[in-house]
Amino acid sequence: QVQLAESGGGLVQAGGSLRLSCAASGNIGSMDRFAWYRQAPGKARELVAYITCSGFTSHEESAKGRFSISRNADKNTIWLQMNSLKPEDTAVYYCNAFTYARQRDYWGQGTQVTVSS
Repeated sequence: QVQLAESGGGLVQAGGSLRLSCAASGNIGSMDRFAWYRQAPGKARELVAYITCSGFTSHEESAKGRFSISRNADKNTIWLQMNSLKPEDTAVYYCNAFTYARQRDYWGQGTQVTVSS
């Protein structure tokens, strides 16, 4: 069992920055990957970035060069630093944890990010 809770969303002007935080609790030691997803109105949920247990990170094309995922050593906090925000970044952002052993995803409730022009 893993619990995830996002925070840090809000309203920001285009070009601004936000840092989202995900507080993870429970059996986080068994998680192989943590990720941030987002879902805009009328669109499917999409992967933004992920970080593996080894520290490898990957960012989707829309986020490359602007967003950065990171975590603390205990893996109980996962951040998404978002810079140079654009209106198209507006979405609900979700924290995600995945275990290959169980082939199971865990999700937070989401935090709203709104970027105005």
